Amino acid sequence: MTRIAVIGGGKIGEALIAGLVAAGRPAKDLVVAERHPGRGKELADEYGLRVTADTADAADGVDVVVIAVKPGDVGSVLGDLSKVQGAGDRLIVTLAAGHPASFYEGLMPAGTPVVRVMPNTPMLVNEAMCAVSAGRFATPEHVTTVVDMLAVVGKVVEVPESQLDAVTAVSGSGPAYVFLVVEAMVDAGVGLGLTRQLATELAVQTVRGAGVLMSDSGLSPVDLRASVTSPGGTTAEAIRELDSNGLRGAFYQAMRACAARSAELGAASAKP
Repeated sequence: MTRIAVIGGGKIGEALIAGLVAAGRPAKDLVVAERHPGRGKELADEYGLRVTADTADAADGVDVVVIAVKPGDVGSVLGDLSKVQGAGDRLIVTLAAGHPASFYEGLMPAGTPVVRVMPNTPMLVNEAMCAVSAGRFATPEHVTTVVDMLAVVGKVVEVPESQLDAVTAVSGSGPAYVFLVVEAMVDAGVGLGLTRQLATELAVQTVRGAGVLMSDSGLSPVDLRASVTSPGGTTAEAIRELDSNGLRGAFYQAMRACAARSAELGAASAKP
């Protein structure tokens, strides 16, 4: 079975670990590199796996190295990984935002296979939307390995790396848009006389149910919206106000800005 090292025991790293363990991955095939001793002990106690503070130690003898650290820490992690014997034979999977595959390939031994992943925070509840992109030296078999690994925490699609900025705008940052919409719905509910607790319960469950309906019904969002928008009714009036206040245009501009910022960060990290 594939042996996996997760570099970084934060929320995203733990979410992947929890999903793998729940799916039946033996703890002996997993190792985590976590520099904070207290956090490392938590992970070891919870999942029964080996935790080390040393990146090179974690990568020794594994097949896949998952980088789940902050973007600013990636360079130092790769510096440690590049010193491991046979480092170029390991599949590098990165969950860190911003850095293109070429950044990893430039700091690792020549020919190192790299697969970039754009996850999102619903990974924490096994409802992630992950997009994977193969680097220059990653084979279809490498991509399959990553897709199978991530399938335990949600859905996975493969896209060209050139589309990852757009993916970031839609799904990577997407949960924040939904949280903001719910926040606005709650505030409006309070303004209409509901308690904040009740307005929150109503809004959260409504978004949850709408998400399941879109996923499971087989109908498009347009069809589903139309099905609850009776001519001259209450929903039609609300939609009219949202459109007149520029909701669609605001989302378009916001997502363009998100994609542009993602491209900007990637271009900056690609510079020598």
